[in-house]
Amino acid sequence: MRNKAYLLAVIPFVMLAGMFEILPVLATIIKSFLPEGGGVGLTLEHYISIFTKPLYVSAVKNSLLISAASAAIGLVVAFAAGKAACERGGRVKKVFMSILNMVSNFSGVPLAFSFIILFGNAGVITILGQKLGIKLLAEFPLYTTWGLMLTYIYFQIPLATLLLIPAFDSIRKEWREAVSIMGGTDRTFWRKVGIPVLLPSLLGTFSTLFANAISAYATAYALLMNNYSILPIRIAEQFKGDIVQRPEFGSALAVILILIMVFSMTVTQHVAKMTGGTAS
Repeated sequence: MRNKAYLLAVIPFVMLAGMFEILPVLATIIKSFLPEGGGVGLTLEHYISIFTKPLYVSAVKNSLLISAASAAIGLVVAFAAGKAACERGGRVKKVFMSILNMVSNFSGVPLAFSFIILFGNAGVITILGQKLGIKLLAEFPLYTTWGLMLTYIYFQIPLATLLLIPAFDSIRKEWREAVSIMGGTDRTFWRKVGIPVLLPSLLGTFSTLFANAISAYATAYALLMNNYSILPIRIAEQFKGDIVQRPEFGSALAVILILIMVFSMTVTQHVAKMTGGTAS
């Protein structure tokens, strides 16, 4: 009876997952194989176009490049920040966590507009750079790959730090003391003990950051509109184009995005298991 009661309690969650996650994904996959304009039969034409037309090939490449680079840079900065916060502890850590929680929610369109106000053609820092003769600030490449990557890194760092701090808390002081007694330095501890212990969490965090970046749409669109080719922008324009809408082709692009994310998470989990942990 108790098991049946548990099953009844799970039913609403299964229904919600089915309606808002499983069914939409299945519908997207099926639609990606349908001909444009509601034709009869199945086709691979959409997938062939994605991997043969330069516009969509560049969208896949740009999404992979920016996502991987911003995730890696964000992870490195977050590692240093999380390590410093946990080593300091106390009130400093609490204040730092509060700031992280606030900053981690600052993304999307507001973040893009903030960067435009600061680094745009008439931005505050751009004008300041012109006045002071600082070429890097006066000609900051905001509306390029580097500018877009900077905005991605900005919202990756707080998220990565929040994910890593609990992992740093799991490192015991006794381990440091044992390494010190054996004549090891702080660098030795992190190379031999700290990083291997944290590796599953680092891999899991990287996977999360990669998925967060490759699916980001609002920030990129507000900053560059349709002038830069990444998968989320190319997917959106297939469903809300002013002239032509191609939902079947957009579904194929969405399936490619899903497959990239699934592949990334699968590889991360596999590597984490090989290193003796579970990516989280």
